[in-house]
Amino acid sequence: MAVCARLCGVGQSRRCRRRQRHNQQDQGSDSDMDEEEGERIVGQRQGNVGGGSLSRTSTGPPHPQSLVELPPELLVEIFSLLPGTALPNVALVCKKFRQILNTETIWRRRCIKEFGMKEDLRKMEVGGVSSRDLYVKLLHPYRHILGLWQPDIGPYGGLLNVVVDGMFIIGWMYLPPHDPRVEDPMRRRPLFRIHMWESKKATVECMYGHKGPHKGDIQTVKKDEFSTKCNQTDHHRMPGGRQEEFRTWLEEEWGRTLEEIFHEHMQELILMKFIYTSQYDNCLTYRRIYLPPLMPSDLLQPGLFKGTYGSHGLEIVMLSFHGTSARATKLTGDPNVPAGQLTLDVDLSRPVVLPDLEQQRQIEELSRLVLGVHEEVQREVEQQAKGGSAAVSGAAVGACGGAGGGTEAMDVDHGACSDGCQPGPSSSSSSSTSTTTTTTTTTNLPEAQPFVLPLGVMARNEVYPRTCRKCFYGTGLIAGHGFTSPERTPGLFVLFDEDRFGFIWLELKSFSLYSRLTDHLAHAHAPNMERFEAMLQNMQSWTS
Repeated sequence: MAVCARLCGVGQSRRCRRRQRHNQQDQGSDSDMDEEEGERIVGQRQGNVGGGSLSRTSTGPPHPQSLVELPPELLVEIFSLLPGTALPNVALVCKKFRQILNTETIWRRRCIKEFGMKEDLRKMEVGGVSSRDLYVKLLHPYRHILGLWQPDIGPYGGLLNVVVDGMFIIGWMYLPPHDPRVEDPMRRRPLFRIHMWESKKATVECMYGHKGPHKGDIQTVKKDEFSTKCNQTDHHRMPGGRQEEFRTWLEEEWGRTLEEIFHEHMQELILMKFIYTSQYDNCLTYRRIYLPPLMPSDLLQPGLFKGTYGSHGLEIVMLSFHGTSARATKLTGDPNVPAGQLTLDVDLSRPVVLPDLEQQRQIEELSRLVLGVHEEVQREVEQQAKGGSAAVSGAAVGACGGAGGGTEAMDVDHGACSDGCQPGPSSSSSSSTSTTTTTTTTTNLPEAQPFVLPLGVMARNEVYPRTCRKCFYGTGLIAGHGFTSPERTPGLFVLFDEDRFGFIWLELKSFSLYSRLTDHLAHAHAPNMERFEAMLQNMQSWTS
């Protein structure tokens, strides 16, 4: 350790340890002799290059004995490889290190490496803003808000992506395409930005409204949660009052006027959303969300999808895989089923084989297939419930009458379940057989087969894929207004390709088409599956 400290030029004191040893030669000890021997060995190893050796008394250039003695250009290269959070500690070592850390090259490389900045930072430096100031006063202090967030807007939710965009940090609100064009790209609207244009400190500006950027504020509520506040809400108002604001909002949100929407129920839903969301134009709270990690056995790449939800328009869902289950969680919602709820739960261990095209057109045939699987699932759930009750009672008898009897009862129960039971759509456990089956299914998708919607099933998109890869039994969540009387209803999950899937809601006789969100989302992936699972549970509690 003493040798390592000496090579780095740092130790228990700020003074060079080598100089300290010379000053204390008359007070030598066994430990000092050990350190001198260590230095001699290190010096010999540094001299042995290419099979030759150089003595300590060589007439060639001296070899550096510590980092402090390295050339400045080499120190710049070394410090550029360190994370920015470690550089302040490096500056405390000595005056030379502190001076070298003023080199713009170091901070320019940290901005590119840690935050993916692709702009020519030299142009910015000519304008008076150094790369060091950009890192220290803007990027590093606000690094914790980069990534994906869900705004707390009641049942409607949303999707916010905070990114480094040029010389700014910008919060983009992602909006689905106009209904029903589910395969169109997402729309974006800036909500706030942070920059260093006008001063040497970071400035927060609200971008909401129609009068340009104005003063705003960002506060960190707690870990994985922050809030924004507008300090000039008059910039949100329009000269024509609420009517002009509503017409403008409707054009942006739906791409049409109220007169062009003939469905009376849809008009009510649109007006309700405008009144509700306009209450949050001055202050919003955001909670962090993660993209699901990719597992080898996943049916397809998990991620974000846009889907059709009848009169509610297009909504954003997150598709993730959990063993033999595929789940779609709402990121944007509606008054019936709010954001954060599990909209689809698909059992990948229960594939459904479609009949020929002529029979696919008959809703009765599709209902017979899906409801047959649904009844089977219900029976197995009841058997598991009875088996669990029997196990509890058997354990109680064993506790009263002896340990042997209780063990025998539990063994019998386990054998009955392993012979006849398979995991239901909401079960977290899975047998080794079902896991193997799922892995084989996901890695070797079958050839495309013809697909057509049954007659009488309503679809927002008349143009949908006419071939599919695989179909599975699943359930969808439906509820009354205000999320009253929620229940899971059986349906058919249809996998079209890597970027599209659908769901047929049997009870509603409707079809939802989902298309992948293809935008690049940085700083968004979950560090591990445990963190992602915890986030999903928290999302449901936010809107329950």
